[in-house]
Amino acid sequence: MKKANLLIIHGGGPTAVLNCSLYGAVTEALGSGEVGRVYGAVGGTGGLLREHLLDFGGVPQEELHKLPRTPASAIGTSREELSVGDYARMAEILTRNGIRYVLMTGGNGTMDACGRLAAACQGKGIGVIGIPKTMDNDIAVTDHCPGFGSAARYMAGTVRELGEDVRSLPIHVVVLECLGRNAGWLTMASALARTGEGRPPHLLYPPERAFCEEEFLEEVKALYDRLGGVVVVASEGLRGEGGKPVVPPIFQTGRSTYFGDVSTHLAQTIVRRLGIKARSEKPGILARASIAWQSPVDAAEAEEVGRVACRAALAGESGRMVALRRVSTAPYVCETFLAPIEQVMLGERVLPAEYLDCRRAGASREFLDWCRPLIGPELPAMAQLL
Repeated sequence: MKKANLLIIHGGGPTAVLNCSLYGAVTEALGSGEVGRVYGAVGGTGGLLREHLLDFGGVPQEELHKLPRTPASAIGTSREELSVGDYARMAEILTRNGIRYVLMTGGNGTMDACGRLAAACQGKGIGVIGIPKTMDNDIAVTDHCPGFGSAARYMAGTVRELGEDVRSLPIHVVVLECLGRNAGWLTMASALARTGEGRPPHLLYPPERAFCEEEFLEEVKALYDRLGGVVVVASEGLRGEGGKPVVPPIFQTGRSTYFGDVSTHLAQTIVRRLGIKARSEKPGILARASIAWQSPVDAAEAEEVGRVACRAALAGESGRMVALRRVSTAPYVCETFLAPIEQVMLGERVLPAEYLDCRRAGASREFLDWCRPLIGPELPAMAQLL
């Protein structure tokens, strides 16, 4: 009997460990003995609709083994808007190509598409499984998302490095803008950079807290008068009272929002209102593309969810997403489980109140304990001579 084929689709923004999940799924499928061909949709769902498929059977082993240390998406990804008719077309294309197993890797929007495709494939003998992926860490149900740990390590390490620069020449305020339009997980993760009282980051502004310009300026002025150099980390999705963006989006289409430059706005406000030298920094997508700051914990979990997703599909599961459940924080132990995709679809997960410290300076002890294992080894220690 001819063996059924398997397809992997990537959706949404890449991460530093997306290809780890790809590697896990591909090698698990190729080694299973149960799959005919293993395909990758080139360019996400649009690639499937165009029937642009990569056959992993023809990819040299040395290239496959580079995947875990390659950022972004080796098969491409997309944020294409899909219609009801598109899902029906995809189901037809899958059937025509002998594809019985589909793995969709992505964030909230992709998990919504995963659920819709699973519904369109019902009764056709095609199983669809979701693999979580996002640096924003805002997918529901799962303890955390592959992609977050590496981005969190990048942010914490970068803020520690930036803090040393600002401390050595304490003449200005630096505002660092962090990705995360509605959820402040990455903004708060930068608190892991702090090595003691008065050390950066000095102020954190996630989108879950309403921003007040007057309070912001008071806090910056007090810190500047005491320390000379100040490091502020603010979310790109910073909002004031009533949920209005501090800086209006400059472009919006569907769920994709391109925010205005929050860090520049805050730095210019400091200069204009306080007469203090200030500058802005915006790593942006560098935080999700850095292999140098890749967390080994994140990479291992990303590969594992890819393998588990493949095994679930081969076992006949469909309409599920592989999620992570924390068993223990110290020592850190996490396990996988299958969550109904209906519990995940567009269910955005923001920071809970207990993870927000009452002070602007920080994250709560609960958050720090939760987050620390995800970034991997201790951050590099800096010399303390003064």
